Order: sequence, then structure tokens, then C-alpha cells
Amino acid sequence: RQAELLSDLYRDVDQKHKEKFIAVRTTEIAAQDLDKYYKALDRAIMKFHSLKMREINKIISELWMKTYKGGDIDSIKIECDEDIAQTGTRKTYKYRVVMVKGSTELEMRGRCSTGQKVLAAILIRLALAETFCIHCGVIALDEPTSNLDEENRESLAEALSDLVKARQGQRNFQMIVITHDEDFVRMLSRAESIESYYRVDRDDQGDSRIFRHNLKGQSDAQPAAYLDEDEAPYGRKSQFRK
Repeated sequence: RQAELLSDLYRDVDQKHKEKFIAVRTTEIAAQDLDKYYKALDRAIMKFHSLKMREINKIISELWMKTYKGGDIDSIKIECDEDIAQTGTRKTYKYRVVMVKGSTELEMRGRCSTGQKVLAAILIRLALAETFCIHCGVIALDEPTSNLDEENRESLAEALSDLVKARQGQRNFQMIVITHDEDFVRMLSRAESIESYYRVDRDDQGDSRIFRHNLKGQSDAQPAAYLDEDEAPYGRKSQFRK
């Protein structure tokens, strides 16, 4: 038996046991620390999520009360519900837009008009941009007045004008509005913060042209882009084709 203890299998067994014990304990401590960090990170993310949702809903509510002229909806907000049917340990959420009238809250889906849906979508986009994209200065809206009545179109124009005015100090800010609604363009044109806009049309040959309309004391539209270099008296040309 003594000879067996002196064999290669059991030689330095105390030192080997010590090294393995240290490795196991180190792994256990590391696992405990990782679990603590995971829980702390999860709490931090949940807190951040809660703060941002409150901020988003605050902006949405302010924009809605300022823009919407109907009396059937006081404000709207985004509700967040934890998905009960989640798998594993990762949490997932379901978001829904609700409308508020007094103390009553109802989900907007299936209960509001197309115009109200369009307005809600635009205001939510603006709120998300204000909350998360403060350093991303481009906001693009494509046909934002679809299905909006005249009163709500004018309110939307005022809200967009206020947004432009508030962001004037941000050097990289640019708002792009694409619309066929000339009345909406005139509403936006009344804002002091908007200096010009561009109009795209076609010439007699069917080629596209861009005209820049200056709103600060110059009434005539100035061509901003032409098809061919010899057509551009201002030395500018464009690649726009039919």
C-alpha cells in the first residue's frame, strides 16, 4: 500500500487537491459575481426602460394636447406589458397605444379613425426622436397630413414649427417633410424658423426639376437643380430623370 501511495497516480496528491480546490472555489465565486452583475444590470435596464417610457409618454401627451383639436380623446400614451409567455430568463415586452378620456383608458386599435391613427403615429415618432435621437439630427416625414382634417393639419404644422425652432441650436438638425399638400406647405411657411422649401415638378419634356422657394422676402422661386449643365444658368445641375 505504501508503494501504491508513492506511485505517479498519488504522488503530490495534497498539492494537486489544493490546486483543484482553489480552481473550483474560484469558479464558484466567479459564477456568484456574474449572477450579481447580471441582476444589477437587469435592474439598471428596467429602471432605464421605465424612465424612458415616462419621458416618451410625457412628450406624446404634450404633443397630442397641443395638436389634436377633437374633444373625444384627452391624450394618448404607450403601455408596456411584460410577455407572460416568455421562454428562458430573457424578458420580453408587448407595447400598445392607448387613448385616455378622463380616467378611462382604451386601446386605440380598432377604436379610432384613420386620421387619429396617422396623427398618433407621427407624434410617437417625434417623441421617440426627441428621446433617443437627440444627436441624430434628421427627421423625415412622408405625407404626414394623410387623412387629417384642416384643423389638425394646422396644429401639426405648428407643432413641427415649434420643433424646428427648439432645435435651431443643434447644428446637425434637419427636418424633411415630403408632401403633396400645398395648404400644409403654406401653413409651415408661416413659421419664422423655416426659411425655404423645395418643389419638384416636370418641364414640357417631362424631365424633373427642383425649385427652391425662399420665404424671407424673395417671392420668385429660384431653380435649384437642372437636368443638363447647359440648362443651368446658376452653374448647378442634377441627375434627376423621368
